[in-house]
Amino acid sequence: MEPEKKANQADDRVIRLAAVREPPQNPEAEQALLGSILINNAAYHRVGEFLKGEHFSNPLHGKLYDNIARLIEKGQVVGVITLKTYLEHDEAMKEAGGSEFLANLAAASVHVVDAAQYGHVIHDLYLRRQLIDLGHEVINGASAPSLEDTAVDQIELAEKQLYDLASVGQIEGGFKPFRTSLTEAVTAAEAAYSRAGQLTGVATGLFQLDQLLGGLHKSDLVILAGRPAMGKSSLATNIGFNAAKAYREEHGPDGHAKVVDGAVVGFFSLEMSAEQLATRMISEQAEIPSEKIRKGELISSDFDRVLSVSQELEHLNFFIDDTPALSIAALRTRARRLKRTHGLGLIIVDYLQLLAPSGRSRQENRVQEVSEITRGLKTLAKELDVPVLALSQLSRAVEQREDKRPQLADLRESGSIEQDADVVMFVYRDEYYLMRDEPQRRAEENDQRFNERHDAWRQRCEQQYGKAEVIVAKQRHGPTGIVRLSFEGQFTKFGNLPADEDRPGAPAF
Repeated sequence: MEPEKKANQADDRVIRLAAVREPPQNPEAEQALLGSILINNAAYHRVGEFLKGEHFSNPLHGKLYDNIARLIEKGQVVGVITLKTYLEHDEAMKEAGGSEFLANLAAASVHVVDAAQYGHVIHDLYLRRQLIDLGHEVINGASAPSLEDTAVDQIELAEKQLYDLASVGQIEGGFKPFRTSLTEAVTAAEAAYSRAGQLTGVATGLFQLDQLLGGLHKSDLVILAGRPAMGKSSLATNIGFNAAKAYREEHGPDGHAKVVDGAVVGFFSLEMSAEQLATRMISEQAEIPSEKIRKGELISSDFDRVLSVSQELEHLNFFIDDTPALSIAALRTRARRLKRTHGLGLIIVDYLQLLAPSGRSRQENRVQEVSEITRGLKTLAKELDVPVLALSQLSRAVEQREDKRPQLADLRESGSIEQDADVVMFVYRDEYYLMRDEPQRRAEENDQRFNERHDAWRQRCEQQYGKAEVIVAKQRHGPTGIVRLSFEGQFTKFGNLPADEDRPGAPAF
């Protein structure tokens, strides 16, 4: 027999075996749990938090469980006798044997103490059946290629469905004793007390901002927004660099490494390439304009400084992913992988509106898409227990106002962003608008009046030159306010203002 024919026959046998394979189920465990609940309703309270009727492999068992749950939640006592009326009006229950069916369940019951274990068995088998169904969907989708659904789209959809299934499978949550939460809070406070700067979160390296925020906190979604050319990408890069540079870990008595300062940074750059981002960081540290580095307009001493700085930077725990149009599902997968392989303490996304939603939701409107993205980023922050700093664009409404300082309402698709974010802050540079608003001579205006207006404009420009503001408009766990920073545009570098220059033009924190 030809090898090809043998291979085809072997494949056929595998397919036939797969077709007759029974899905994982345990009807005896389902009967025992239902009987246990009928004998003692307290058994329901051991499984009611995570077990639903849909988790049962036998639809009749699932239907009965849902009805029992509904009656118990109403405060009624449920048993074989009290369910008799219900049985008389349900054809499926009549066909199954009615009261005799319930009596058989009661006879198969287990002790109430074992109810939770049986519930976990039923739930686990449900997840296994869902996993098999998902596998079949992936196979069918991959076997029928189309122009609308590329292989990458199908992978992202499968990742999302698998993640959703994993979330459904996490049934270990629920209440924790207050003493446990209290211990965690005291541990965080102790770490902040012993850390330089006394911060509970990841330090941004900008002292006034750290003082207002207490650093970037674990599980927080932090939105940094601004109009184009305000420097939001530069500020995010500066914060990421400062966190990676300050990274330090110590080994405890048990031999495990513990981060005591800074963070391993994962930077998702959807707008700039990794090379452009690295050039900005070299420019900032070497204090050489990035334009000169790109064009190669360097003298010998400049090039030596670039080489020296690059050698210092190459050991940073700073990882860049510059994949364009990355989906929220793919971002989540890559962030998890980075945490597993190198550790992760801070995620930066530049910027939010360039992320794509997952799978078929791309057909929905933009507001729904952004809602999914912000929810996904917040969920990721909680899951990985790290702060997520996401950049966001602002609407053009800012440009129409006389006072161009941003407000929460200026966020694009602001409803979901403002709702999901723990912190919302805006970067604003008055200098940018002043330089584009030089006074022009008005009709019939004399020289003296024009010169007075022009001098006043020039003085304002001098006062605002090299200065920027970070406006903290929302902070779930603390105060809001304005922080003033220095900004060197040629080096794309934000820094701390000297104390005598830190004079806020609006009420600060």
